Amino acid sequence: MLLTRRHALGAAGALAGAAAGCRPARSGSGAASGLRPERVRYGDDAAQYAELYLPTARRPRAVAIVIHGGFWRPAYDASLGRPLAADLAARGYAAWNLEYRRVGAGGGWPGTLADVAAGIDRLADHDVGLDRVVAIGHSAGGQLAAWAASRPGLPAGAPGAAPRVRLTAVVSQAGVLDLAAAADTGVGAGAVTDLMGGTPAEEPARYRLADPLARLPLGVPLLAVHSRADTVVPFAQSAHFVTAAVAAGDDAALLEVHGDHMSLIDPGSKAWSVVLDALPKLLA
Repeated sequence: MLLTRRHALGAAGALAGAAAGCRPARSGSGAASGLRPERVRYGDDAAQYAELYLPTARRPRAVAIVIHGGFWRPAYDASLGRPLAADLAARGYAAWNLEYRRVGAGGGWPGTLADVAAGIDRLADHDVGLDRVVAIGHSAGGQLAAWAASRPGLPAGAPGAAPRVRLTAVVSQAGVLDLAAAADTGVGAGAVTDLMGGTPAEEPARYRLADPLARLPLGVPLLAVHSRADTVVPFAQSAHFVTAAVAAGDDAALLEVHGDHMSLIDPGSKAWSVVLDALPKLLA
């Protein structure tokens, strides 16, 4: 069963009902579990690695790829994804916390995209079960997660084409899902044009290959989670993308949550609870 607008509304109602209560306890959080990941390299650069968190005492219920944000810049790294990855593993998921080269440190076009593709494909070498694979991306990581879902449709020779591992669902947490609009409006103080090596007018072919909006339909269910109070990535990025995705035939939904841009990656937040509650429907 795919996540539909009806399911999204149900989850939104549950969130609203919980808003009057206290923050839920996180007795199953990764911080409490003491889980330690295995670092796996997929290239020679120091940033080309992933951290594999495995649940204890049972077969993973699914695989969750965590892709951090930070506007593709080297000041931000995989440490942002570790709390979520640990929490997911404590709840029975195999979590793959993915690092990649960022702009100014070997990344940008096409290195960052090629790294994310290679990092995801490295999962094929692990016995974790790849029939249910969700990418969970925050901010710039939301762009990378949604783009990764579109890889089967990329033309031969494009960065990330011919995937070994295919996503079956995507969660975008305040993702930059419309690269062209983000570039034109200055989201991230020039971060998009830095990533792409130019504006949409200067590099239209690159944007057609990298922009999640231009890659629709993705062909997998997508949940966008965003707060209107977000002052880093506009709420309109998610709203416009989901409207376009549904019009293109995708199963996509938008859940509005409370908090700021960083609340979404706090494993103790209600915004993260929404994601956890939605995962079984997305992956069913």
